[in-house]
Amino acid sequence: MTVVVDAAPVVRPVAVARSRQARRALLGSGARPGTGVMLLDEPTTFLDLAHQVEVLDLLTELNERERRTIVLVLHDLNLACRYAHHLVALKDGNIVAEGAPSQVVTAETVEQVFGLACRVIDDPMTGTPLVLPVPAGLRASRAPSRPS
Repeated sequence: MTVVVDAAPVVRPVAVARSRQARRALLGSGARPGTGVMLLDEPTTFLDLAHQVEVLDLLTELNERERRTIVLVLHDLNLACRYAHHLVALKDGNIVAEGAPSQVVTAETVEQVFGLACRVIDDPMTGTPLVLPVPAGLRASRAPSRPS
């Protein structure tokens, strides 16, 4: 699964599927036999955390079980790191970094793309990068991010 991480906000009307069955039907409509690639623009927007994870779990299942290529845009870096095999970080339409989550999501890249001071550590559950934004009061004493 490839996730595109973009600093540019996307504003457009969105149809939100509230029930589990509605979301499965919505995602399933793009998973017809013969459809080798699914392109999804922020499929977790406006969903609470439990439903975001449910949608990403479903996409992971489609990717693994049916060997589908899934390309999606996410702005939640931590979820992107947990679910993606490959990340592309964009700023102003230009690729800033591309590769495995551990190669792309560094404190330097997050600051360059989002203008956000952070610390990146290994997620204790998955080992993937975990972004911890630095509160304004602590920015002068930022701790180094995890080694690359």
